[in-house]
Amino acid sequence: MTSIPPLQLLDFPCDYEFKAFGPADQDGRFVEAVRSAVASVTPVSLDAMRSRLSSAGRYLCVTVVVRLHDINQLHRIYAGLRNIDGLKYLL
Repeated sequence: MTSIPPLQLLDFPCDYEFKAFGPADQDGRFVEAVRSAVASVTPVSLDAMRSRLSSAGRYLCVTVVVRLHDINQLHRIYAGLRNIDGLKYLL
């Protein structure tokens, strides 16, 4: 059996879910930074975003689902998300 690289398993266009974990700030800076990073590549509707606090309330997970049309969009969004101040983890 041959192994297929994970990125070749994506069939474009597709809906893709990004998850970014960062500080639970009171003024929404982290959520806005995630939205802005994704929106710089492809449109983001507010209903495509959701956030959840960690059990201790220190961290926030922001989930964004967008329609991607090619692999370059995926790479550009991940690059933008990696540059967010306070980012702790990215899926």
